[in-house]
Amino acid sequence: MKSIMFFCIPAHGHHNPTFPVVKELVNRGNTVRFYSFNEFKEKVEATGATFISCDAYLAEVTKKVESGEETMSTTDMTIVDLQSTAKMDSFLQKEVEEFKPDIIVSDSVCFWGKLTARKYKIPMVVSTTTFAFNKQSASYMKSSFAEIMDLIKGQKRVKAELKNLEQHGYHEKSIMPLVQNDNYTDTIVYATEKYQPFSNTFSKHYAFVGPSVSADYLLDKKNKRPRVYISLGTVISNKPDFYKKCIEALKGEAVDVIISCGRVVDPESINGLAENVKVYRNVNQLEVLSKANVFLTHNGMNSTSESLYMATPMVLFPQTNEQRAVARRAKEMGAGIELKGESVTEIHDAIMEVLNNGKYADAAMSCSDDFRSALGPKGAADFIEAAPHLMPEEDKKNIRREIIPGVLQLVFWCVMIAFMFSFKPLTGSDKWWIVAIVANVIFPFYKKMVARLV
Repeated sequence: MKSIMFFCIPAHGHHNPTFPVVKELVNRGNTVRFYSFNEFKEKVEATGATFISCDAYLAEVTKKVESGEETMSTTDMTIVDLQSTAKMDSFLQKEVEEFKPDIIVSDSVCFWGKLTARKYKIPMVVSTTTFAFNKQSASYMKSSFAEIMDLIKGQKRVKAELKNLEQHGYHEKSIMPLVQNDNYTDTIVYATEKYQPFSNTFSKHYAFVGPSVSADYLLDKKNKRPRVYISLGTVISNKPDFYKKCIEALKGEAVDVIISCGRVVDPESINGLAENVKVYRNVNQLEVLSKANVFLTHNGMNSTSESLYMATPMVLFPQTNEQRAVARRAKEMGAGIELKGESVTEIHDAIMEVLNNGKYADAAMSCSDDFRSALGPKGAADFIEAAPHLMPEEDKKNIRREIIPGVLQLVFWCVMIAFMFSFKPLTGSDKWWIVAIVANVIFPFYKKMVARLV
């Protein structure tokens, strides 16, 4: 039996898939300490794991971000995570010395979990609740110009936080090793090989276990009237006007509608606008999806996986870069169509197309069959208990192919950033942003050239 430390960020979509896995590990006699946050305390303790609160060590965020009214940029989230790591250092040192873990399981974007494993040289398994991303599957992540500019402008701030971490014994020269997947770190992915883009390009250090579902409901799609479920998740759900448009779009149709509006919007401000629509702050999503005939979703990995597990086709309405990648894959599988705009007509037509065209339901059922035949929580527990997995000789050869392109790409952006800062002294012009545009245009060609050379 093993002593296992679990780490996760304060996000429902990252916590939920882990709970069945933790429960399975505890049931097998392993001792699990789950380093989480107070809002997840009840769910963590229900698995049998020991809940350890990390709320006191989170770096400060604005109240609007904490409540879900506003979102943070990628740079700001990175900085908050690095600052939180510094705050947790002494606390986690004591925990490691007392608990003496055999394994650390860390969410893929939980910096304090990953860095603790590296600092104390403890075998680590990464828990990836979205797709695994390498240079092939990264093509699914299409960053906007604003997102790229945020990353470029934030480099100096991020480097300052990494420098601050050095005094605590964390020697990370770049943020990239903390956020990217590689082919030599043991990793659980909550997707099947069929659903994961380019799954054949990942090493044997990856276990594609499929969705980790905490409860199973019998599918019951034969409703007297079609059932429509609408939810934008827990992070970017402050869209009362959008919910009202959904109600307007469906109030004249012979369908029953459930809207989960999240913690920011008051359900009573929308309830009563149509007899066939009921609005709640939150619902038992798996139970609702087991009976729903269509799901209008933001395409968080967790929600999309649960929808396909329950054979529910979707109207795809992604809000972030990561969600756009998930939506693209669901569309490729034939299990949904993209909502092109937010008008009443566009919402109506998209939902009715999925309801009236059986090919979407058939594709969702095919995905459900695939998901239900996956390794699941038991396979994930097997993988964790067997860690660390020794690196095959072929994997060692592949490290060079993994690392060199990343280093050369980092050099490219360092040169571009340096050029931007020196643009005015060299040219006398304030139009440094021209360099950013040119860099964004030529970078894909540079990547292809590097790939050929390696």
